[in-house]
Amino acid sequence: MTKRIWWKEATVYQIWPASYKDSNGDGVGDIPGIISTLDYIKDLGVDVIWLSPMYESPQDDMGYDISDYEKVYSKYGTLEDLDNLIEQTHKRGMKLILDLVINHTSSEHAWFKESRSSKTNPKRDWYIWKPPVFDKDGNRHPPNNWGSYFSGSTWTYDELTGEYYLHLFASSQPDLNWENVDTRDAIYKSAVEFWLKRGVDGFRIDTAGMYSKVLSFENAPITFPESEFQPCKMFHQHGPRIHEFHKELYDKIISKYDVMTVGEVGHSTREQSLKYVSEEEKEMNMMFLFDVVEVGTDPSDRFRCKDFNLVEFKKAIQSQGEFIEGTDAWSTVFIENHDQPRSISRFGNDSPEFRVQSGKALALLQATLTGTEFIYQGQEIGMTNLPRSWDISEYLDINSVNYYRHFKEKYGKDADFKEKSNKLMDSINLFARDNARSPVQWTAGKEAGFTTGKPWTRVNDNYKEINVESQVNDKNSLFTFWKNILKIRKEYKDLFIYGSFKILDTENKQVFTFLKTDQNNKSAYVAINFSTEKAPFKKLVDGEFNLLYSNVPKAEAKEGILTPYEARVYLLS
Repeated sequence: MTKRIWWKEATVYQIWPASYKDSNGDGVGDIPGIISTLDYIKDLGVDVIWLSPMYESPQDDMGYDISDYEKVYSKYGTLEDLDNLIEQTHKRGMKLILDLVINHTSSEHAWFKESRSSKTNPKRDWYIWKPPVFDKDGNRHPPNNWGSYFSGSTWTYDELTGEYYLHLFASSQPDLNWENVDTRDAIYKSAVEFWLKRGVDGFRIDTAGMYSKVLSFENAPITFPESEFQPCKMFHQHGPRIHEFHKELYDKIISKYDVMTVGEVGHSTREQSLKYVSEEEKEMNMMFLFDVVEVGTDPSDRFRCKDFNLVEFKKAIQSQGEFIEGTDAWSTVFIENHDQPRSISRFGNDSPEFRVQSGKALALLQATLTGTEFIYQGQEIGMTNLPRSWDISEYLDINSVNYYRHFKEKYGKDADFKEKSNKLMDSINLFARDNARSPVQWTAGKEAGFTTGKPWTRVNDNYKEINVESQVNDKNSLFTFWKNILKIRKEYKDLFIYGSFKILDTENKQVFTFLKTDQNNKSAYVAINFSTEKAPFKKLVDGEFNLLYSNVPKAEAKEGILTPYEARVYLLS
């Protein structure tokens, strides 16, 4: 029997602070703005708030470049504001977890400033430094051909000491050297224990599979012949000491508190997954895998995409959670976050005709899958991707900006550059992280009620049609549907949170039908039409079907037909 624990049954709501709610008119969301909406979040049915990075930072990568783990970014508020958020969240019976970013810091962090000051500084070995490689003509090159997740090399040359430092992401995000025990102890004290002592209830752990590097630092195999720098995940994902590091963090700090931890691992086999989140291993409670959110993309390059169909989507959902079957591990349920496009644009249909209906279908899907539920800000009202008509200049995320800049440097003089650029913009429009980072649409008023000033990034054009104010009291809205389906999820938690999952129609490219079964062999039957056409509704198992919930009024439902994006869940007897 799967052990019942609070963090397994929780619905988690992720807040991206810069784009959530601005309280002082400076155009940037802040902690007082979050506090002002806590009753709204509670009313939705949320148990845990996950607050994305709010630490002191130059904001090169929206706070994932931390310059001081123990301070709050001034535009978001103060340490006292954060303490107040913790208190007010707890007062409403909810919990608060923070983002734990410990693969790298900002190049502005005091640790890195010391590290780069000289080769003999005591903190030199707190980061990863390597000498240059010189070719036969005496030209200087990086230590190897590893490619950064944000384009270009993973190595940046530092003139002061004549060496390169490693950064898997931006050059302003140098990787910490986890091989050094003093570094690890400083991380545990400053980034982890400091916040647990202030009352936070756990962490989402950023890039949780990357801390341990293969120390040979050899060249990566050639994946993209046209590129100088190559994907290097094999040298830093699931590295030789990664589980030792996680166990040490758990033993020294996490085990002393009743908190939840969820690691961003991304990609792993069943065997690898169990090493991270098997209860027996004592590393993390659960993890994010990207099988679903990356379906149809090249994991080595998010903007190299291909079409995918419902069959692939089903298999991705299955692979993301099947490793927990028959084990003591736990999984997560999510289809949106700060790094991913909006789910209605990606997996549903964001046209005016089908936007709400497909949003409800996706909500019903998520609410009936096994694992801890994660919802991203604005998902509950059906926020969509940015308009395709927007120019690249409207995109501010470092990943999108760097990718387009490198693309233009390489192909900008080609006769067919405009055609190539338009094709790339199609991909950027679909997959850019900017899609998730546009301001939350609170009202149909100026700047969607996000701010009284000029927002730091442009508000989506459709805020008058999609906003919180128009949905909270509308019984037919997507917000209300989410609220209702989350209640049902908890009411039947043995089925939906803890139940086993079995797809019944894997090869059907129009309808997704699956069975949920609890430990007492009670079952729920879910059928969702993922198309703009009517589809046959088939009863693929025996039993009496009792409709529990649907995104179509009962009076309009037809026995043998699923209308476009219709979703139903039945209890079987």
